[in-house]
Amino acid sequence: MDNRATGEERFSGSFTQQEPIPEAGIEAAIAVLRHGRLHRYNTAPGELGETALLEEEFAALTGAKYCLAVASGGYALGCALRAMGLQAGEPVLTNAFTLAPVPGAIAAAGGVPMFVEMTEDLTLDFADLAAKAKSSGARLLMLSHMRGHLCDMEALVALCEGLGVQIIEDCAHTMGAAWKGVPSGRHGVIGCYSMQTYKHLNSGEGGFLISDDPQVMARAILLSGSYMLYGKHRAAPPEEAFAQIRMETPNVSGRMDNLRAAILRPQLPILADRVARWARLYQTLEAGLAGVPGLRLVTRPVEETYVGSSFQFRLPDWSDARIGLYLTRCIARGVELKWFGADEPVAFTSRYDHWRYARPQRLPATDRILKSLIDMRLPLTFTPEDAALIARILRAEALAVGQAPEPERVDPPRVQ
Repeated sequence: MDNRATGEERFSGSFTQQEPIPEAGIEAAIAVLRHGRLHRYNTAPGELGETALLEEEFAALTGAKYCLAVASGGYALGCALRAMGLQAGEPVLTNAFTLAPVPGAIAAAGGVPMFVEMTEDLTLDFADLAAKAKSSGARLLMLSHMRGHLCDMEALVALCEGLGVQIIEDCAHTMGAAWKGVPSGRHGVIGCYSMQTYKHLNSGEGGFLISDDPQVMARAILLSGSYMLYGKHRAAPPEEAFAQIRMETPNVSGRMDNLRAAILRPQLPILADRVARWARLYQTLEAGLAGVPGLRLVTRPVEETYVGSSFQFRLPDWSDARIGLYLTRCIARGVELKWFGADEPVAFTSRYDHWRYARPQRLPATDRILKSLIDMRLPLTFTPEDAALIARILRAEALAVGQAPEPERVDPPRVQ
């Protein structure tokens, strides 16, 4: 398709280009490189260390008593499961709509992923959760706030308390989000976060665990590879929390280093500004796509403060061929979309029936919803004007493809 010849608008931005690291982060990283003390426990006399300070600052930001910084968001999930005492072969409830690191963490820690159906609003189906908790006897829910969509957290906590289920929150897509003003990650026993490049703070890889439970966090710190140096942590439980477990908790090393912590610390104070900027991009797209026939936007509850770092919509009455044609036409105009209905996983995009290390399950509601689900990244290198242009392209192509005769099968491009 030659857009120049037809006069159609085309978007030329990159959907994978993030903002640069703040200058203060670059300077702090260079200082760490110059003194060479990258390991979190390698500090000079009187030096606190970047990682210990980062933990203290993130705990304060979220209102948590304790915080642990680790090597990745996936490691944070596995560490949380082990800290909660997961046993080999134990079922763990989790969203059917999530990304591969979530069930991967469960399987790697020895658990058995048990997928829970999703709703039209892309959150957890409470009725299916209750039924599967009762039938399996599962005591853990790894709740994935997938693509930044929060369920009714107060209702979920009440439900899980009645079921005897403890919640681990996967907040990889909700750092900076809240439900009725309570930060994401503060409803469960543990909240886990990611600082991978496409998340809300960027250190390439990295993770946090937060909790108010001293025994759980003491186990997590020992698991992360603290040896007997846990006293160097500034956002850790008191010494007595370690006394009974320090000799019996295995070391599964996954510490964060001072270099990544140095890059991250200057990003914490600007997180709220990033959330506000993402909201402007998201709401611009929402306004531009309102009322398009056959295109359904996702309802955001008024109780939710969301982080619009990605955007989802559905094409519920479209055939696979029509969706394939739509994705092909959009990418020809520079707009990269991902589709959760594709038969095969593509790059970061996969779904529960692709993860064959998990037991097969039949999830008809999830299958139906994912078949129509379109997903798009929104990096902060985009401007509101970019978002408006993208919305015009998405709208025009939805109208064109939606009103055209039924096409033959079109395989969508393999967007990375």
